[in-house]
Amino acid sequence: MNVIEGKALQVSDAIIACQLDGKGGLIPIEDKDVLHCERPCWLHLNYTHRESADWLQSTPLIPDTVRDALAGDSMRPRVSRLGDGFMIVLRSVNHNADSRPEQLVAMRVFINDKLIVSTRRRKVYAVDAVLTDLQNGNGPEDGGSWLVDICDALTDHASEFIEELHDKIIELEDALLDQRIPARGQLALLRKQLIVMRRYMAPQRDVYSRLASEKLPWMDDSDRRRMQEVSDRLGRGLDDLDAGVARTAVLADEVASLMAEAMNRRTYTMSLLAMIFLPTTFLTGLFGVNLGGIPGGNWHLGFSVFCLLLLVLILGVAWWLKRRKWL
Repeated sequence: MNVIEGKALQVSDAIIACQLDGKGGLIPIEDKDVLHCERPCWLHLNYTHRESADWLQSTPLIPDTVRDALAGDSMRPRVSRLGDGFMIVLRSVNHNADSRPEQLVAMRVFINDKLIVSTRRRKVYAVDAVLTDLQNGNGPEDGGSWLVDICDALTDHASEFIEELHDKIIELEDALLDQRIPARGQLALLRKQLIVMRRYMAPQRDVYSRLASEKLPWMDDSDRRRMQEVSDRLGRGLDDLDAGVARTAVLADEVASLMAEAMNRRTYTMSLLAMIFLPTTFLTGLFGVNLGGIPGGNWHLGFSVFCLLLLVLILGVAWWLKRRKWL
């Protein structure tokens, strides 16, 4: 297939439909165009839209083995080689409104030397970054550079989020040094974000390494070197994630230690107060019995003298505790 008719790529609800011009720009695809395949065409679709879903299931331009994968059945990052093309599943940090970043967005790509078909459900901001470069005339020139630019943008977003997690860990560590315990659930959410990112970015790094090692005519050595650099950069991010998981484990232990220490301190204070007032409690209980013969019962200064004696007793017990360094 060296020629593709423009109407074969016409999808009414397509997000992007263009052909790379080989100079860093793009050419919109018209219905009457006859597209020569020296430069790849790019379709970016939302597979939940009806027209896009119908096109994915009916077009002869993509292999039957990738139709379901492009329609959203595959979730974990992976790569499969299909002749001279790839079926790739990638994950992106979620920058959509009303979503947390660790609720990663899936992006699926089928790519060969003639055609690029990418699909998603929720918006992938890395695609917007590559599209902006193409509109400005400094984007990818072919399929290999397009794939590297997409992976590079995805890794940029992941690295930024990992750096944010790193900053949050530092803030928590500084707070604990000041004896300030984080809000309930804050540390648990941070650990969850680290673990989720680690779970999906590790296989994504392997995808990048696989792409860097494949020998395909539409990926030259410079593209493979750049892809390896992207893989290495994501690998450094994974090292930071591993360190973050270990550091949050230490933070959790430190929080538990601070809470236990605070509880012990309160219990100790209560015990000292009980010890201080124990003799006075005994005396007030003894003098509170309703029996005859209580000393000072008929003396008008008896109650005042008794209260003074209780005060002296309290101060004496407190002085003794202070001398023993219990207070």
